[in-house]
Amino acid sequence: MERMVTAKPHTQSRTVWRNVHFASGLLLAVFVGTHLTNHLLVLISPAAHIAFMTAARVVYRNPLIEVVLLAAVLLQIVTGLSLVRKVWRVPKAGWGRLHVFSGLYLAFFLVIHLTAVLSGRYIFRLDTNLYFGAAGLNQFPLLLFFVPYYSLAILAFFTHVAAVHHKKMTRRVVGLSVSRQSQLILVVGIVLTISILYGLTGGFRGLSIPPSSSLLTR
Repeated sequence: MERMVTAKPHTQSRTVWRNVHFASGLLLAVFVGTHLTNHLLVLISPAAHIAFMTAARVVYRNPLIEVVLLAAVLLQIVTGLSLVRKVWRVPKAGWGRLHVFSGLYLAFFLVIHLTAVLSGRYIFRLDTNLYFGAAGLNQFPLLLFFVPYYSLAILAFFTHVAAVHHKKMTRRVVGLSVSRQSQLILVVGIVLTISILYGLTGGFRGLSIPPSSSLLTR
């Protein structure tokens, strides 16, 4: 009985962390979905990408919304790392393992990506638009780092979503089992990753980056 009473606050704390992590994750998933849609528009033209970004910035660069998004990123990283630490020694396989490692990579990516974007915007006074984000993907040897770094981020996002879906979904959809649904999410992620890279690199031929758009091209 004493052991059960002692363990209860710990269990409640973990439940709170999970709920906060899930809620902040849902908010960020909406933003990331919009962000990836923006990237896909480069397949039409860079102008279409920038036009969508300009319209979307009216919303997500609103000071209140921007603070909420940044807080969600912070909560997602802090709660995620805390949850990983608590379950690290618990045997994991399949989707459970993908859940953990995709989350760790997303935390790594978010720290670097946000630092770069906020530094470019507030310290170096750059417009962190299409060309700012695509600069490293279009220059050798920088692309040797940035291509896998960025590709893995998109794949990690869809892997994380697929793992969460596998954990929480309980029924078939259009005849597909939960595992098949999660696998389909991964396939969509792979297709979108290739499509976005194709667009951001000018059809794998190289996208011309204006010198004023990135520190990498100065």
